[in-house]
Amino acid sequence: MVSDSSNPLHYYEMVYEVTKNIPFGRVSTYGAIADYLALGSARMVGWALHQCGHLGHGVPAHRVVNRKGELSGRIHFHTPTLMQELLEAEGVSIAEHRVIDFQKLFWHPQELDESPDFMD
Repeated sequence: MVSDSSNPLHYYEMVYEVTKNIPFGRVSTYGAIADYLALGSARMVGWALHQCGHLGHGVPAHRVVNRKGELSGRIHFHTPTLMQELLEAEGVSIAEHRVIDFQKLFWHPQELDESPDFMD
């Protein structure tokens, strides 16, 4: 997928749409989302997800972790433990702020290419 990064609001909305498609009990990474959207910056995905909590988009930002499976975004939630609590409620095991079986639970946004209804 190719993005229109010239419009930050459009960019954020694309990040939100991809994130909303991460299946329950699975995780993706900032980098995988950035690569899928041809954004090139995992950090920009992080900024977009940081904003979604303030905007009330209902985006499951807790399902996005860093490339090592670490809950690096946890400090941006209402409490420092909320990200972990939300993931554990979905059956994702966490130890020392890291997803256990990260590779097994990893979801790549390219799976959306198999969905004809995505971002029509």
